[in-house]
Amino acid sequence: MTIQIRIERTTAPKPRPQASELGFGKYFTDHMFIVDYAEGKGWHDARIVPYQPITLDPAAKVFHYGQTIFEGLKAYRTETGQIALFRPDMNMKRLNRSNDRMSIPAIEEELGLEALRQLVLIDKDWIPDAPETSLYVRPFVIATEAALGVSPSKQYQFIIIMSPVGSYYAEGIKPVSIYVESEYVRAVAGGVGHVKTAGNYAAGLKAQEGATEQGCAQVLWLDGVHRKYVEEVGSMNVFFRLGNKIVTPALTGSLLSGITRDSVIHLLRHWGLEVEERLISIDEVTQAQKDGSLKEMFGTGTAAVISPVGSLYWQGEKLTIGDGSTGELTLRVYETMTGIQTGRIEDPFGWRVALD
Repeated sequence: MTIQIRIERTTAPKPRPQASELGFGKYFTDHMFIVDYAEGKGWHDARIVPYQPITLDPAAKVFHYGQTIFEGLKAYRTETGQIALFRPDMNMKRLNRSNDRMSIPAIEEELGLEALRQLVLIDKDWIPDAPETSLYVRPFVIATEAALGVSPSKQYQFIIIMSPVGSYYAEGIKPVSIYVESEYVRAVAGGVGHVKTAGNYAAGLKAQEGATEQGCAQVLWLDGVHRKYVEEVGSMNVFFRLGNKIVTPALTGSLLSGITRDSVIHLLRHWGLEVEERLISIDEVTQAQKDGSLKEMFGTGTAAVISPVGSLYWQGEKLTIGDGSTGELTLRVYETMTGIQTGRIEDPFGWRVALD
């Protein structure tokens, strides 16, 4: 396909925040990408324009029926000054899996990847270079047809915005405490738990309030049928080091197929470690904590990359994992993953994609 993206540069660049001010998702770059879809016409009018509000009819289907999906990835400035993305092809493939489940037309991967490339390069001066910083990239699709009635929209917009970010958690790489949810259910197999759609995250907000009240950073969800098998944290997949093997919940259709998760599994096996993708119950986890065989636990995701878990809050009890500090394997995975992403170390897998 011939990809043409119209470019309109801003005439009023925004001031850039200091690295110490970044946080996560607070500031946004000067430009955004937009492409429209209309039934019978397909995706058309691809353009990069100054960052601006979106104007929609009050009857737009995204507001009433939640027909929307999103992705998340990061751009990095390597130690040699090169601009790079991390496995962007995987994000485009997952975006289209989400589109398919939410009855949204597929987006040509070439178009999505070229839009990412051009937008990042136009706003490359927004990429911070301080340790643990990056440019977070948020592609998303919204249903824009102005019509009430439960049916797929006939019009959409695919948009990409970007935000310079620091650590996802204020604690940085320090261990966080995770609240294990026993009352609320987020997703079941056959639903939409395996795709990145807004409703999945809205469904978790009530539980997150409870986690915050207990001083926990995130919620760990159990399966929605048996209420016993560990699935994922709201923003991360999870891994347990049980003795000499690493266990992560199997992709059963109700949890997200994380790109960082997939990368970590490849990395661990590359190191010759045993990795099991299987059902793991909260009872198995708590028993392993009690008998000392649970050595480490960490989360994986684009936003935090690797987040060590120091304790679980389950049924009114705080369960400390190991000695509560960042485990040796967790730190090794973190340093290797971020090293590959930022070019500090060799990338034996071809995951880092240079843009310039």
